[in-house]
Amino acid sequence: MPRKKPTKRVKAKSPLTPAERKELLALMQEWDRRQARRKFFELYPEEGPLRRELYKPQLEFFKAGAWARERAVIGANGTGKTWGIGGYEVTCHLTGKYPDWWEGRRFNAPVSIWVAGDTNQTVRDVLQTKLLGPIGNEGTGLIPGDCYDLKDMHSKSGVPGGIETVLVKHESGGKSELGFKSYDQGRRTFQGTEKHVIWLDEECPPEVYDECLMRTRTVNGMTMLTFTPIMGLTQLVLSFMPGGLIPEGGKIGSSRFVVNATWEDAPHLSDQEKQEIIEGTLPHLRDARSKGIPTMGSGAVYPISEDDVSCDEFKIPAWYRRVYGLDYGWNWTAAGWGAYDPDADILYIYNVYKRGKAEPPIHAAAIAARGDWIPGVADPSKGTSQRDGKGLLSEYQSLLGVLLPADNAVEAGIFGVWERMTTGRLKVFKSCRMWFDEFRLYRRDEMGKIVKENDHLMDCTRYMVRSGINIAQEMPDPDYDFDPWMIEMGSSGRNAMTGY
Repeated sequence: MPRKKPTKRVKAKSPLTPAERKELLALMQEWDRRQARRKFFELYPEEGPLRRELYKPQLEFFKAGAWARERAVIGANGTGKTWGIGGYEVTCHLTGKYPDWWEGRRFNAPVSIWVAGDTNQTVRDVLQTKLLGPIGNEGTGLIPGDCYDLKDMHSKSGVPGGIETVLVKHESGGKSELGFKSYDQGRRTFQGTEKHVIWLDEECPPEVYDECLMRTRTVNGMTMLTFTPIMGLTQLVLSFMPGGLIPEGGKIGSSRFVVNATWEDAPHLSDQEKQEIIEGTLPHLRDARSKGIPTMGSGAVYPISEDDVSCDEFKIPAWYRRVYGLDYGWNWTAAGWGAYDPDADILYIYNVYKRGKAEPPIHAAAIAARGDWIPGVADPSKGTSQRDGKGLLSEYQSLLGVLLPADNAVEAGIFGVWERMTTGRLKVFKSCRMWFDEFRLYRRDEMGKIVKENDHLMDCTRYMVRSGINIAQEMPDPDYDFDPWMIEMGSSGRNAMTGY
């Protein structure tokens, strides 16, 4: 067959002249440039998959600014703490460009603001970049590019590309001042001048925070903290989370507010992004990274997620063996009840009790009310009653049924509890909130010693694991006059009448 001649391609003729094409390209580039300098206006839209109503913690934080002088977002990684919360609000105050939906505090005149982070380098690479844009491309950050001039920027000595201060045009006609600080500069660099707003991104040393409060106090200013609590329940965290918990409604006293932001509050995060963060995080830091729950880091006695320990409540089968652990004293007396499944070798902590400054008969009545047939194990090392000098263990033994001295080997007991936790053989009902309150605080100091504060239910757990399982008893036949002292005489925990 004869070969066909190739079809001749005809180049489409542009309806634009070369000069017009050049002009169009310049217009498109200018459009892109202007859009890049207006990112602030794209956040928190009214509609769409990232609509404003989906970001509840962020909105609560902004709103609380109307009354709270101290605010904190203690949240997970990737929730937009820096970009969408701290950076966004700072931009509002610097420029006076508040959105119509804004319910927080408003400044009607130029303000003086500090933003601060860990080091000069991280401040330059994170905060400066978020607010102003990358080095050499200033004007493309959160602060709209037409709100400041490069000539109003002052470089930071010794930090290549770092900015010390920048003046920002305010809607009132004047100029606000923005300064960049870092914690590694030390407390003294935070002294001296008055500031309307100080934003601290990532947790700061207590002495730095104290100075920041002083800087804002005389002008009725405010501090803002945005961080993930990877250093655990530090002094600063506990000032916003009394007892290790976010208070209901977030309000603390008359001028302090805190909110928690988790991945559930970050619709912009994809499942793949969440998975990548988790896979690259040490197990004991995963709650902090994904939920904003403080971890004790390397100091945690039990570096394990609460989700791996907690379980939903269920009706305990009659054949599960019961026992309780008791830790007593004047300041605090605590007890925890366990139900042991002998087939699966799982101990379930299903009830707890904790009360301070009451006499032994009051505690004993509360313990007996939960089952006077249940045997117990108690701290053998406590002293005498303040009431009559009688040995406390002896007094509780006279008030209760079976109550035996527990093996009080601390490290061996902790290892036993840890081993059960990591193998799924120790579970705690979610309703035992006081147990989890202590679990979050249970830690070692810098010398590796257990911090003996708020640890009474943790001790009860250790007593049950170390000594209690061996004497745990099934619920007796309700028609049988049960003698609990048979346990001490060698019963294996079977029903005293049937032998099963």
